[in-house]
Amino acid sequence: MSAEAQVGLGDKLGRMRRSFRGWRGQRPFWGGLLTLLGGIPIMYFPYANLTIGTMTIRMATTAGAGSLIIGVLLVVLGLTMWFQPHSRIFAGVAAILLALVSLVVSNFGGFVIGFLLALLGGALGISWAAAKPVKASAKKRTEGSDDGAPEPAAAGAANGVSGTTDDLSGTSPDNGTNGRHRAG
Repeated sequence: MSAEAQVGLGDKLGRMRRSFRGWRGQRPFWGGLLTLLGGIPIMYFPYANLTIGTMTIRMATTAGAGSLIIGVLLVVLGLTMWFQPHSRIFAGVAAILLALVSLVVSNFGGFVIGFLLALLGGALGISWAAAKPVKASAKKRTEGSDDGAPEPAAAGAANGVSGTTDDLSGTSPDNGTNGRHRAG
């Protein structure tokens, strides 16, 4: 390969990496990955054979089909966290419940490996929150203004005057009651 071809390849690889980073940041990626990886040992170990020399140990359980179902569902829930991030709370709760059930059904949850991965992945899926877009006015406030004058909303709030209409019903968070009604 020539030097020019390597530069073009590096640029393309860099764009793909930035694109993947953007995709990964818009969803509970690590929660989905851990949930997906947690399903693999849960569905694999009940069907595995361990051979030591001439001795074969079969780890099959009476609930092999249940282990397979739990493992496949965990893989599907991990993919759901990736491709439908708005369903992350359902997928996270379901992953935690399936991980707990796998302790009883499939060799202590895939010898505790699958249980811990699915449990942690479900918790990460539930706790993930989308990044809030930064507004231009918020950037300006954090950077500070050039002339040192306060923002118009901050000046009005310092004088006790708010820019919104006073709502005496007690249901507006702008009037300080935060939705609580006054008695009396």
